[in-house]
Amino acid sequence: MAHKMISEINPGETINDVYLVRNPILRSTSKGDPYIAMFLCDRSGQLNGRMWQASETIYNSLPKPGFIHVKGKSELYQSNLQIIINQVTPIDSSKIDLGDFIARTKNDVNEMFAESEKILDTIENAKLKALVDAFLADETLMENFKNCPAAVKLHHGYLGGLLEHTHSMLKVAAAILPLYPAVNRDIVLTGVFLHDIGKTEELCYDMAFSYTDSGQLIGHLAKGLLMINKKCEELAVNGIKIDADIIDSLGHIILAHHGQYEFGSPKLPATAEAFMVNYIDDLDAKINQVTNLIETDGGEENWTGFQNALQTRLYRKQIQ
Repeated sequence: MAHKMISEINPGETINDVYLVRNPILRSTSKGDPYIAMFLCDRSGQLNGRMWQASETIYNSLPKPGFIHVKGKSELYQSNLQIIINQVTPIDSSKIDLGDFIARTKNDVNEMFAESEKILDTIENAKLKALVDAFLADETLMENFKNCPAAVKLHHGYLGGLLEHTHSMLKVAAAILPLYPAVNRDIVLTGVFLHDIGKTEELCYDMAFSYTDSGQLIGHLAKGLLMINKKCEELAVNGIKIDADIIDSLGHIILAHHGQYEFGSPKLPATAEAFMVNYIDDLDAKINQVTNLIETDGGEENWTGFQNALQTRLYRKQIQ
């Protein structure tokens, strides 16, 4: 039987299919009865799953992450589509076509990487160019960079998402930098390239998208700063000493690119270059998030359900 994609599920359907389960949590209702909350995923998206007739035994049987055969029904709850699960059965991953379950960028990875290299090749500062080239020459790291998602959930949450996000940001930066001659072009391009490089160590994505233990403890901002410092130390050993001002400027971009303390930035942007990277990052992430939700989310005909992360519903009627 052909797999029913998450994006194809409508309210009121009987569900009898295999999905990737992620982040199952055993909780209690207001009456104290146990239930299981989880995400059900495939390459087309994810939905909230709720199993009300649950137990600790059922919870312990769930792979974390892994594949389960789900029987239940889809329904709308507060304008958001979810699946009410009546029965679950763990499935051996060797019997699964992973291509149905791991979301992947629709763009050509090699083309995006080549275009990114071409933009980065225009960096004129010799020290910054040496640092960028040191990262590009790290084959293992770049292979991870090409395949890593940009996030577990909110934006570019698919294989190749980190490269797609960085590639788009580089193109935006290259397009608008001529309008702002007071902004250091080389610092911005380098900062864009490296702003999320720590996600290659923060995230794991072999079966489902989640955080490594180290990523959960340290986070990609700190990891990115550590990776830059390590590459600078390696270059210094080979006779290429990066100026402290350059390292600090890049480090500041890494630590400030989320823009606000409540979004995880330990520093607020304090340079023109950091502000530019922050706004380009937010723009690309938001547009990716919005366009994906408009395409895949449930809700009424012209409106998605309410999006907590955006604090709004999204209007999806196409204007001709």
